[in-house]
Amino acid sequence: MELDLDGMALKDLRDLRGRVDRAIASFEERKKKQALAELEDAARKMGYGLAELIALTGVKKRKPAVPKYANPADASDTWSGRGRKPRWVVAALAAGKSLDDLAI
Repeated sequence: MELDLDGMALKDLRDLRGRVDRAIASFEERKKKQALAELEDAARKMGYGLAELIALTGVKKRKPAVPKYANPADASDTWSGRGRKPRWVVAALAAGKSLDDLAI
């Protein structure tokens, strides 16, 4: 199937792009549903439910971290000590303060 894209009007090209985008999204969705059906079938053949097997993966949500440090300029601005340091922590450390000075 060869299309003469150079000979098409802008409106037709945009219409074609929209149709292609919808076809791609539809294709991906069909493939995901097909994969899910195959996984459910394989689990059923082994005598399990897919949800039962997924539960064994041990994916657990972490509890929200408790704030350990507060911004001296705005006490409602806190940081748990996890992840990247907020700008106010970096600025305080650069100004000579320690994390103990920022502790709640």
